[in-house]
Amino acid sequence: MVLITNKTPIIVQGITGRQGSFHTQTMLEYGTNIVAGVTPGKGGKTMHDLPVYDSVQEAVDNHSANASIVFVPARFAKAAVLEGVKADLETIVVITEGIPVRDTMEMLAEARNRARIIGPNTAGMLVPPIRSKLGIMPNDLCSSGAISVVTKSGTLSYEITKSLDNAGLGLANYFGIGGDPIRGSNFVDILEILDPDQKTKQVVLIGEIGGDEEECAASFIKEHFSKPVFAYVAGKSAPEGKRMGHAGAIISGESGTAQTKIDALKAADVFVADNPWDLADLIQEQT
Repeated sequence: MVLITNKTPIIVQGITGRQGSFHTQTMLEYGTNIVAGVTPGKGGKTMHDLPVYDSVQEAVDNHSANASIVFVPARFAKAAVLEGVKADLETIVVITEGIPVRDTMEMLAEARNRARIIGPNTAGMLVPPIRSKLGIMPNDLCSSGAISVVTKSGTLSYEITKSLDNAGLGLANYFGIGGDPIRGSNFVDILEILDPDQKTKQVVLIGEIGGDEEECAASFIKEHFSKPVFAYVAGKSAPEGKRMGHAGAIISGESGTAQTKIDALKAADVFVADNPWDLADLIQEQT
């Protein structure tokens, strides 16, 4: 399953806002096929020479769009996502952070079996071989290659990905799954996409404390995944009960620690780096 190609017609929800406008420009410069924007009450205007519509349905009807990226304030994000689902968008990337958990649960329930949600609170996704991105990561993050990065963290993943690029290891895909406790796509969801992806030869997972997604990913990798996986887990020194950066990055009792995640990944024959900057060397040693 390919989420976007360089021909996918994409709309920007919240295009006239400061963040929406800025990142629309960078996505266009990168090569993304953005065809329109949506901001209620701003229909008929233009932004970056793109038509702006009052509703997602209008944009879909006029441009056959099947993907969107959401730059909408947290209190309106659920309505924006539900509007996209109702308009039959296939992929919706939700950049917005601070969405109430109940709102996230409701929008994900509505999207189930209808649309792929990436996020919320995500840096988005990037496909260097086809010069397409739905996200906020820097345009010069990496060159085209054979590694797919799947990450909870935005800024840390930028540093790691740039170090891979500096070592001559380019990217096939970048997926930011987001740092909230509840999200539309988890590690396993993306691994299921990457296993048959012919561009992807190795995968890098960037995890962090909190939840059990890394442990679930380890189980999936051990039983079902056919490609080499490398990983780094942030938060080894995090104290119990202290949230570290992301809403989902918190240790509770015996679960969610960096060590339990590292142990599970190693048991699945994943190559785990001791620090972020070791990943490039580790990949080169094993391939």
